[in-house]
Amino acid sequence: MKSRPTVLFLPGLLCDATLWSSQIEGLRDIAEIRVADLTQDDSIAAMARRAVAVAGEGRFVVVALSMGGYVAFELLRIVSERIAGVALLDTAATPDTPERAAERRAGIASLAAGRFAGVTSRLLPKLVHRDRADGPLGAAVKAMALRVGGEAYQRQQRAILGRPDSRPVLQEVRAPTLVAVGAQDVLTPPAEAHVIRDGIAGARYHVFSGCGHLPPLELPGETTALLRNWLVGSILPR
Repeated sequence: MKSRPTVLFLPGLLCDATLWSSQIEGLRDIAEIRVADLTQDDSIAAMARRAVAVAGEGRFVVVALSMGGYVAFELLRIVSERIAGVALLDTAATPDTPERAAERRAGIASLAAGRFAGVTSRLLPKLVHRDRADGPLGAAVKAMALRVGGEAYQRQQRAILGRPDSRPVLQEVRAPTLVAVGAQDVLTPPAEAHVIRDGIAGARYHVFSGCGHLPPLELPGETTALLRNWLVGSILPR
């Protein structure tokens, strides 16, 4: 592997590259950074194809959060030989429950009846720790969602609804793996991270204390340090 691995960041639902801004800046000295745009497609397979094109040639490391994790699992299906490592933050290998799928369909349908509201004050405590919801972080999350917009939101939700069960993929993963989750994540709680951790042999596991669904924004320093230590210890040549 080359001395500076390519690291491909995959954002979550209603997220853009801003999600990873601290990590991008903090890892530039040891990695070639790429960020995939996951707002253009309405299937996880199409998102994965777009991500492969962004990664370029050769092997690459995947760092993914939430919906980005669903794309990471697809990459492990289609180009596993190119994956030099995978970090899976606040995501799930399991499919939606019927109740969660119904919520997604309701969200899509609501846009047909009105203006896209983005991340509302009511939804925000499900995304970030309640202690941060009313501050600058909450405002940044709302602004990011509005940049992504309603049309992309509908595409992303349709993609998520159509995703396959990724639990069968876990036992096939051979690349160094980091699994991490916010202790107070209510969207993809630690129990979902345990499924991934237990399914991938040798996976490293980390819990962000006092954190919700978005550690890269809620605890940027801790997230960057975690990824850096993992890259140096497991990915970079010795």
